[in-house]
Amino acid sequence: MPPKPTAPKQRLSAERVLDGAMALADEIGIDDFTIRKLADALETRPMTIYHHVPSKEAIIDGLIDRVFAEIERPSPDLPWREAIRRRCVSARVALRRHPWAAPLMESRTNPGPETLGHHDAVLGCLFDAGLSLELTAHAYALLDSYVYGFALQEANLPATGGAEMRDLVAAMSVALQDHPNLLRFSVEHVLQPDYDFTAEFDFGLDLILDGLAAAADRSATA
Repeated sequence: MPPKPTAPKQRLSAERVLDGAMALADEIGIDDFTIRKLADALETRPMTIYHHVPSKEAIIDGLIDRVFAEIERPSPDLPWREAIRRRCVSARVALRRHPWAAPLMESRTNPGPETLGHHDAVLGCLFDAGLSLELTAHAYALLDSYVYGFALQEANLPATGGAEMRDLVAAMSVALQDHPNLLRFSVEHVLQPDYDFTAEFDFGLDLILDGLAAAADRSATA
């Protein structure tokens, strides 16, 4: 029987390079990401990639722009607090899909259209809510510090709940005996059946939004 014909190899393009780069970064992280590894994943040569994307930094610029494209922009049809909350929840979900991205989200000196458009939409939402320029700056810095920081912590925790957390606490049980506050927190809270560290995100986000709303009210009546 003659061998089955193989499918024609897909022509390389800038979009295909970024598709492959995103898949590779999600698999191995950005620290281990190299053009040679990307070329191997795309079954091509490193120099061929440079015909479509000029540098590794340009690839990272494109990847971050794609991550921003996955994040819901604040809707002008919603109250500002709900719009910002939905944006932050969406950002956290995107960063869980791409755990390598959090430290790089605000690092690009050549941001793409999705990155710029996202920032413009967030600022517009805060401006439309009546926040002053100063309070808008405080709000944006605080919100992103929280979202990116939580995503980074979440990506690096050895366990967040369930059987993995029980195993972790069990492994630390001897050391915990000399630290009564940690022992109490672990036994009475962390080891409870419904404990899930990831649920802390909503509590913290609502706390920040409460504070920003109160600050906006004080500013309006000053």
